[in-house]
Order: sequence, then structure tokens, then C-alpha cells
Amino acid sequence: MRAMRYYGPGDIRLDNIPEPVVGLGQVKIKIAWCGICGSDLHLYHEKVLDTALNATESQPPVVMGHEFSGTIVELGPAVNASRLSVGQDVTVEPTITCMQPTCLDCSSPKTRNWCSQIKFIGVSGGGGGLSEYIVVDQMLVHPLPPAVSLEVGAMMEPLAVAWHAVKKANVSAGCSALILGAGPVGILLLKVLRAFGAGWVGVSGRSAKRCAFAQEHGASAVFDVASIGVDVLSETLLATHQRGVDVVFDCAGSQATMDTAIGAIRRGGIIVNLALWSTKPTIDMNILLIKEVVIANSMCYADDHPEMLEALAQGRFPDLQTLITRRIDFEDLVELGIMALVHEKHDHVKILVHP
Repeated sequence: MRAMRYYGPGDIRLDNIPEPVVGLGQVKIKIAWCGICGSDLHLYHEKVLDTALNATESQPPVVMGHEFSGTIVELGPAVNASRLSVGQDVTVEPTITCMQPTCLDCSSPKTRNWCSQIKFIGVSGGGGGLSEYIVVDQMLVHPLPPAVSLEVGAMMEPLAVAWHAVKKANVSAGCSALILGAGPVGILLLKVLRAFGAGWVGVSGRSAKRCAFAQEHGASAVFDVASIGVDVLSETLLATHQRGVDVVFDCAGSQATMDTAIGAIRRGGIIVNLALWSTKPTIDMNILLIKEVVIANSMCYADDHPEMLEALAQGRFPDLQTLITRRIDFEDLVELGIMALVHEKHDHVKILVHP
């Protein structure tokens, strides 16, 4: 089969490799679409290899891709046939953990993402979504609701990231929120907040096009910080009568966004970090103490897909397909996919690749 494999910095090749063979408790999936994630860009530039590959003995070449959907073509022995069947359209939760009886984190589905041995499909070896077929454990496979397209199905992984963060923040109907970063996860956070019945939601970003997407998908206010004179903090405080928002989601991970988060959060509020930081921020702990602010972190997802997919089936995430800004073939992955997101990232939300 054909597969896009990472060999090293700037070196991604379209290879012919053997099709994977289904094993005990495994499911074979024919890939339909695979999204390009920001972590794929980091992988391309070798910025996260030390953390991504150290948890596994696998070394490049690695089949890339972890945001994908497809159709089941084969079930291995001992697969639960009452839940999964050949011909079923599915999405995959791409985290692999040790699942050892002695691992307290793996003892509960809701804490599996805390496992110290966590690995990722499409990063840590063992197959990826940028291939024609993949074999994965049945517990990672989730059926798509009948009316959901395979294109939208490829967006379930980043949607689950947003869902997990909103659940982490204990968002309830009427909550006010500020999202710092109008990239794919930021806009999907907005979609999830709307599904949870949030009230005022502000979104800041550095792209007029992405800010326009945020406006179209229900933001109460949009702040294009690339424009002169835009003050996210003062505008947020004005909109909340100087009280501040109930929750801030930091998707950007910079000193500037952390400063804005601390200033914009209300007393007793919660700041949720979803970003991988390249620098260490300076945080005034005294302000956090006086305001009794909670700083939380949200990493991936854990047992979130079933509940999220049920919400999707209920129609609580309308127009997800409009966030797909480009569809490409394998051959165009680097030029029209990865490099486009490097040099034209402000023009795109989600680029999908079709094998």
C-alpha cells in the first residue's frame, strides 16, 4: 500500500509498504481522510521528536497522521461484532497507553491520557492515518453517526481535544469565556462551548480569515490582534462589566497570551492551557492568589469520544465541514499541505489529505 513516511527533518516520502495484517482484538480500516495537525508541522521540523518518539522503541521512518477517518474492512479475532462491523464508517482515538494492570492511570478510561508511557498513532510508529490502510485496537475505534461524512469524521480528534478542555473547565450554560488563539482547536473550542450553552465567548487571533471563521461560528466578539489598536484585555473586561470571564482557554502558549489570560479571568475563575510551550512563561503567583484563580492543563482526551459523538449525532456541532479549507492528495502533502500551513497558515483552518 502507499503511505507517507517521515524519515527526518524536511524528509517525507511517499512509499510502498506492506499492508498491515489484522490481529487479535484489532480492526483493519481503509483510510478515507486524514487531517494535518500543528504537531505534524513540528514533527516535520523535528521540534517534538524528543518527546514524541522517546516513549517508544520505534524510529523513523514513521507513517504519519493521527486525525483520520475510514471504513472498516476486516475484523480480527475477539473483536466485539455487536459494536463494530465491516463496512462501518469510523474515527479513531489515536492515543496508545501501556494498559498494564499495575498502571493506576490506565485503570480508568478517564485517566488513560495521564499514562507515562503514552504514545500516538502517526507519531510513535506502528502505522498512521497518512496511509491507505491501518490496523488499530478495537478500543480506539469509534463508529461515526450515520449522517456524518467521512470528511467531518477526520475532524473528530481535534474536536475531542476541545471537548475534553471544556469538560475540564466545568463549563455550564451561560458561562463566559475567552479563547486565545483562533486556530483549528480554538475555533472547535468555540463550537463545543456553544454546544454547552455558553454565554459571551470572545476569540482572539492573528488572522483576519480565521477571525472571520470564528465570527461565522458563533463568537460574541472577535479580536484580530494583528490589527493596530486592538486590546483584547480591555475589550473583554468591558464586555463583562469589568468582572472578567469565567474561563480562559490558552491555545497559543505565549507570554502575551498568559498575561492576557491572567488579566481577563474573573476572581475564582479557571485558566485552561491547551498549548505546547516553546518558552517558559513568567507568572505573577500573587495575582493568582489574590484572585483565587485555578490554572489547569488539558492534554488530548480520555474516554471523551462516545459522549462527543453522541452530541454530534444530536446536531450540536453544525457546519463543521465549512472549516475544511483544502482537500489534497498524498502527492501534494508537503507543498499544498505542510508548507501551506507554514507559509499560509492564516488562510487555512483544516487541510485534509485523501489517499
